[in-house]
Amino acid sequence: MNLTPVLDVIGNLIYALQALTAIQGAFLVILVFRRIAQKRFGTPAASQEFLGEIRQRLKERNYDEAAQICDSPPYWSKASPQLILIALGNRGLPLAKLKQLLGEKFERDVLADLEYRVAWINTVIKTAPMLGLLGTVVGMIAAFGKIASSQKTGVDPSQLADDISFALFTTAIGLMIAIPLVMILASINVRIAKLQDSVQSDVGEFLDDFEATTRKA
Repeated sequence: MNLTPVLDVIGNLIYALQALTAIQGAFLVILVFRRIAQKRFGTPAASQEFLGEIRQRLKERNYDEAAQICDSPPYWSKASPQLILIALGNRGLPLAKLKQLLGEKFERDVLADLEYRVAWINTVIKTAPMLGLLGTVVGMIAAFGKIASSQKTGVDPSQLADDISFALFTTAIGLMIAIPLVMILASINVRIAKLQDSVQSDVGEFLDDFEATTRKA
């Protein structure tokens, strides 16, 4: 049975799938970086400027204006202002309940979304080498098939070289996709950790100011 046409189709399909995997990986990485940048203040100075504006409104007991600042550009897309907006809307809750509410909201709306996207990047990292391995198997099947069908006439070395080259090339492509993504994913995890730390710091500072204002009331 001549499997060469089938193996050729599978080989072309592997190349196409590897290209789609690389594109998807790059697309997901861009989305995650943009999402983190959207949720995080660019600099500590920008964060402190925002908290200073909110602190002043808290001293004036002007909660509506503080909420308006949180819900207006350039702050409305940041994680800290979103959480502070929720805190202002639920300021009648006890402080412990408010902290729990904000923690759950941050986990559900920000971290869970990022973890979902990171999980897809992990899937790409695992899929790319597997497609390369599939190409290796297909290339070796084609090579051994030609050896088996050419026992009498001999084997053309160039044909075997093409199949072995395909086997190694698909493996190399899979690794070339996965290795950079592994390094990028490490950078993403660091950025997510920094986002988490900055949001906890910002919200903690707001709650301290809010508690102090409430105590004076």
